[in-house]
Amino acid sequence: MNEFSIVCRILGSLFQRNPDDALVKPLIDMIAQDKLKDSWPLEQDELWARMAKGLDIKTVSADYQALFAGETPAVSLLANDYDAEITEAEVREFLTVRGMVLTDAPADAFGALLLAASWLEDQAAEDEIAAQEELFDSYILSWYGAFLGKVEAHATTVFYRTLAQITRDAVIALRDELDSELSENS
Repeated sequence: MNEFSIVCRILGSLFQRNPDDALVKPLIDMIAQDKLKDSWPLEQDELWARMAKGLDIKTVSADYQALFAGETPAVSLLANDYDAEITEAEVREFLTVRGMVLTDAPADAFGALLLAASWLEDQAAEDEIAAQEELFDSYILSWYGAFLGKVEAHATTVFYRTLAQITRDAVIALRDELDSELSENS
């Protein structure tokens, strides 16, 4: 797994799953121990250190629930709630055509889209870079800023406010990396 895939997988998982989820718990533990920054490929050490400081899993989990879960979450994770031109069915079709097996969970959730970018990278198909560019350009870039702004505005923990900052910078870096790879392969 390369750096692009790792960044997408980590950020996607942190938005897609509750911090006390068994699959995310080891990642949260690495963040709490300020160890994730050692293997993080982007220059964001101070932000990871800020997240680690005083990280309390119960408080962060409660913030996740208030932000993204329940009957009336403070922040929608779904693309269509920010960009009416993006439909869940369209995202689902885009990913299915590329061979991704999907569950019943919304395919247009922010975390799911980042996880899909990781999956596309790991598949190393002939058109992987073009597919990743299309994923970013058509289904992420038009709304991620508004989404992350809402996360920052509604989060009660430093963890999610900082995660929004990390993610904003990472999405830009990831998209730039795709441009660089496309230029190299042309």
